[in-house]
Amino acid sequence: MSFSETQTHIGAIASTTSGQYLTLRLGDEDYAIDILRVQEIRSYEEPTRMVNAPAYVKGVVNLRGVIVPIIDLRMKLQLDKVAYNEFTVVIILNVRGTVIGVVVDSVSDVVTLSADQISPAPQFDTTLDARFITGLSNVGDRMLIIMNMEALMGSAEMGMLSSVSG
Repeated sequence: MSFSETQTHIGAIASTTSGQYLTLRLGDEDYAIDILRVQEIRSYEEPTRMVNAPAYVKGVVNLRGVIVPIIDLRMKLQLDKVAYNEFTVVIILNVRGTVIGVVVDSVSDVVTLSADQISPAPQFDTTLDARFITGLSNVGDRMLIIMNMEALMGSAEMGMLSSVSG
């Protein structure tokens, strides 16, 4: 990719990432997700387990007549497991028309980020696949990792999840 192509690519990423983000915590790291994906935030309740579901699928809950799969985001991202506590919440998301709940350690606040406050994610080999990261942003003394929920909930998983919720 040439320099101008790279700049165009970065510009396209940045233009789609400006807006409001819900900040959340997984372990020692702060993450952010597009607030437009968030339907609601609920306290954690034990879901009904599903037979043969991947380990990161905790089960399903009935949310006002809609069966919602619950994903443990720590397990999905292969982070260290910790016990759930009073701060553990489920963020109900709408990802590509599918309602999904994700378990996180806690939520913090909503921040507004402009395109120039978001840096492209570095490309290197880590346990967190770079496709899942839209960018990085410094907010005060925090480094926010901005997540791409569409990429994180991959097409194979979305097919599996939509069959559960449909």
